[in-house]
Amino acid sequence: MKKKIIAAAMAALMAVSLCACGTAKKADVKKVGICQLVQHVALDAATKGFKDALIEEYGEDGIEFDEQNAQGDSNTCSTIINGFVSANVDLILANATPALQAAAAGTDTIPILGTSVTEYGVALGIDGFSGVVGGNISGTSDLAPLEEQAQMIKDLFPDAKKVGLLYCSAEPNSQYQVDTVKAALEKLGYTCEFYAFSDTNDISSVVTAAAEASDVIYVPTDNSVASNTEIINNVCLPAGIPVVAGEEGICAGCGVATLSIDYYDLGYATGKMAIRVLNGEDIGAMPIEYAPQFTKKYNKQICEQLDVQVPEDYVAIETE
Repeated sequence: MKKKIIAAAMAALMAVSLCACGTAKKADVKKVGICQLVQHVALDAATKGFKDALIEEYGEDGIEFDEQNAQGDSNTCSTIINGFVSANVDLILANATPALQAAAAGTDTIPILGTSVTEYGVALGIDGFSGVVGGNISGTSDLAPLEEQAQMIKDLFPDAKKVGLLYCSAEPNSQYQVDTVKAALEKLGYTCEFYAFSDTNDISSVVTAAAEASDVIYVPTDNSVASNTEIINNVCLPAGIPVVAGEEGICAGCGVATLSIDYYDLGYATGKMAIRVLNGEDIGAMPIEYAPQFTKKYNKQICEQLDVQVPEDYVAIETE
């Protein structure tokens, strides 16, 4: 009888021990909330790169992602962020400017890393931005060399006179980009006109107006544009108006050429920053990081249809 009691006690002790181990292991799992503004090629690639970097570091069992998509709605971003705050995640990835803005408004304690954000000073209303946000925010920028994108238009379309600048007025970083490109193009002798749409309801009419009045259209890294490239292409291609894009995903859908970053690499770099934060580094002291390289790329199919000749140093965009 005594042996049975001892055996039972040992079994109970082992069960408690196993439970304790299981609890400790669960406590060690890093919880990361991912708020992505909308589903499109560039943002999807950034999210994947981010997750891959963390999985490489912590393993499949050491990291837990709560990945949510706001379907292009800023208010939904806020709802998602509030859920992350309630769940007390260890870190938030805000993929695109509205997601970053929602995260910044939602918490000042949980570390926030942005990605696919063009200019943090503009996004967060920071005057005289120095490259370090401070507080609980840092991240990576997808800002391309805008003056070089303007020069690309000059190189490809030297005889063009009028450039239409197409963008979503609801995205402050898009306004920043087209303002910068406009100034650069005007120095190169072009006449530029803004064509802003507020949402998907008026994009078709705005694109039509731009195509009728322009020799070339420029679109920045704009999430609303990226989600509506088919509409843009259906207007511009039949009209014979080439589109120069701020990033590869947009170019693949409606453009002829771009000077673009690799969004997977950008997300991966953000994941590496997340590892440093999760391992104890002060996010408030981490400067915004930028893409290390840019590649001139072109859309082979659209270039052929519009008879656009591209230099040999351009790389064809791979399509499925």
